[in-house]
Amino acid sequence: MLRASGGTFKVSSWSWVVPAAGKQVGPVRRAHVSQPKLIHYRHAIFTLKVFLTAALRKKTIIASPPTWCRRMSLETKHRILLLYASQQGQAKAIAEEIAEEADGKGFVADICCVSQLEKFNLEKERAPVVIIASTTGSGDLPETAKKFGQELNSTFPAHHYSHIKYAVLALGDSNYCLFANGGKIIDQRLQQLGAEHFYATGYADDGVGLELVVEPWIQGLWDALKDVCQKKEEINDGVAKMLDTNDGSTANKLDFKNLNALAGLELLRIEANVPTVAEDSVISSESVEQNCIVAGPQENCLVPNWVKFETPLSETALNIPTLPVEYLNMEFQEGTEQVSQQEFFSLAPNFTVFQVPVTKAISLTREDAVKTALFLELDISKTSMTYEPGDAFSVICPNSRSEVEELIWRLGLADKRDRVVEISMRPNNKKKGAHLPEHVPKQSTLQFILTWCLEIRSVPKKACLRALAEYTSDSCEKRRLQELSSRQGAADYNRCLRDHNICLLDILRALPSCHPPFSLLLEHLPKLQVRSYSAASSSDYYPGKLHFVFNIVEFPSSPEKPVARRGVCTGWLAEQAIPILHSYESIATIGDCMSNGFPLPQISIFSRQNTLFRLPTDAAAPIIMVGPGTGIAPFIGFLQHRQKQKEENPDFDFGETWLFYGCRHHDRDYLFRNELRSFQTNGTLTQLKVCFSRDLPKDTTEGKPKYVQHLLQLFAENVTKMLLSESGYLYVCGDGKNMAKDVANSVTEIVSEKLGVDTLAAMKIIANLREEKRYLQDVWS
Repeated sequence: MLRASGGTFKVSSWSWVVPAAGKQVGPVRRAHVSQPKLIHYRHAIFTLKVFLTAALRKKTIIASPPTWCRRMSLETKHRILLLYASQQGQAKAIAEEIAEEADGKGFVADICCVSQLEKFNLEKERAPVVIIASTTGSGDLPETAKKFGQELNSTFPAHHYSHIKYAVLALGDSNYCLFANGGKIIDQRLQQLGAEHFYATGYADDGVGLELVVEPWIQGLWDALKDVCQKKEEINDGVAKMLDTNDGSTANKLDFKNLNALAGLELLRIEANVPTVAEDSVISSESVEQNCIVAGPQENCLVPNWVKFETPLSETALNIPTLPVEYLNMEFQEGTEQVSQQEFFSLAPNFTVFQVPVTKAISLTREDAVKTALFLELDISKTSMTYEPGDAFSVICPNSRSEVEELIWRLGLADKRDRVVEISMRPNNKKKGAHLPEHVPKQSTLQFILTWCLEIRSVPKKACLRALAEYTSDSCEKRRLQELSSRQGAADYNRCLRDHNICLLDILRALPSCHPPFSLLLEHLPKLQVRSYSAASSSDYYPGKLHFVFNIVEFPSSPEKPVARRGVCTGWLAEQAIPILHSYESIATIGDCMSNGFPLPQISIFSRQNTLFRLPTDAAAPIIMVGPGTGIAPFIGFLQHRQKQKEENPDFDFGETWLFYGCRHHDRDYLFRNELRSFQTNGTLTQLKVCFSRDLPKDTTEGKPKYVQHLLQLFAENVTKMLLSESGYLYVCGDGKNMAKDVANSVTEIVSEKLGVDTLAAMKIIANLREEKRYLQDVWS
């Protein structure tokens, strides 16, 4: 059955637009299209299918097609291969957005994760290839792309992929070194093997907002795909021309000179379809009452600023994205069931997970410090886990208990929190690449899924906001969600939601008429990510122990987010540590701390090796360590390891060790000060240079260094000598958004000044140090 009056019908890869009689074709003015009149064309379409199939197989046409067929333009849907390499779900979400949009742009997208090597074969691929790739770690490919990377690095002849036409969208964060390097690795290797770009590579920066590059890149992708598919378009035009000129008097013959190209033209199953929402529908502000009052949370609660309408956006017609296809069914099984311990280990299926006790907890900062830093010691003696100084490890952490409870209540599922959730695929759903969420173990309860599986603190993507709008009854609230998901609302999305880390619970609090089903959360919320920390110890110095330090992340309340929160993992770890917590002021060294006899809290961890951020293999090489705040963590492990080396090799001439450390106040947040003095006293640490950014100098005329980059400049001569004359190593750990960039600028200035070269030449010298793995960073934002 085909929709004909003012709608669209398809013969799979063929598509016609049929305007209503006497009506002008134009943009859709509302989110939903009224149901058009249905006309039975089964016999006519069957005739057309037989007719075209005969033309393709026999290369001749026996009779003229019906007149109504000859007058319609034919549009071929070309196939594209869409690959994604995702670490935290962003690349996957973007790929799914492209796949959903492809249908309306005249393409059929086969979407695969690059880990699914059995589902695609680049050696035989003839369709255009679009790759969305994230970056993780120190410019590495995501875990899901490891095998794909190994496949690309196989010994292939030059021009092995010369038949491939491809485009890459590389995701990254400019706060880290090797920006968007995951996509660059794939791009460079494909180029080396002869593949050709059909569209310029895009570099999207999560540091300022991926949407700033992603949206225009996708918008330009379709024209580039149309150009690269021109060959198929010409074949389709030839078929259409033949249909138009056949008068039925003789048997016209088609001379198909390129049968291989013709094979790409497929007649697929006839499919009648009119989407309930037009692609990039235009929503007019006329459908929203102009003087409505924005509904807010409970009485006496503040309405967040982002909910309020602002002109001119509130008076603008909106281009909203296609309504995402809902593809999951969710049912609650009768009875309740306890989640087994094995479920926790399945949350990190590619790693060996260990459950270990927290044996020590120390507050390293005074109560009046701006930030609270905690030191934790883990007992790993009964596990097979190993690590080296500079390595990291990941913690499997849960969402906040109170937030999970509030979300369950808000969803109206309080009586089902302990019921097992059965998740299945909706039959005949049209979601591209749809599959069950792999991060949700089978036989999981509602409480377990929201606690351990879904990142409920993530900023909802635009597709999620678009889906939430369909479950929002208040017209003003619905309009606001449509604005934030629209092209016109891109600035509002970044300024109101992204910059303030507005999460789903914030949205549900602010928009009381929004009532999404739990299945929608399963479809749109990403996997709850593990949190990684640098080891602050050496296993040679503390056998069977693993130390780490962190600041408790605080998110104060604001007009955009009236509820104050703590970081997901740091808040949870701080809560676990309360029974055994000591003050740093009450102990001489960390080794003196005891557990107070309380039951020890348990956490689940797994190792994350950092093979680059290690002490030099040549112990005679000097090292410069720059680590303000908690960035000092890996350097405590370095110094412990170096002390052990010196004890075991008393006659060896070790290289100098310099540490540049900074904090706000000498007496409030000077981390590990007793240990550092000890390292200095026994000769492990050659030079300790410290600055305090908030302590005013006694002599106000004296220009004291405020930050670590200023300390480096004070000792520019020594830094230049160790790095360039003595082949030393520079390590930087801590804030990547500001500190790491400022340090890099200072080192560039030092090299420029001391060597008498211009800035560009100095930058090349620094780049060479990075290339030689002698300028190393372990940073976060």
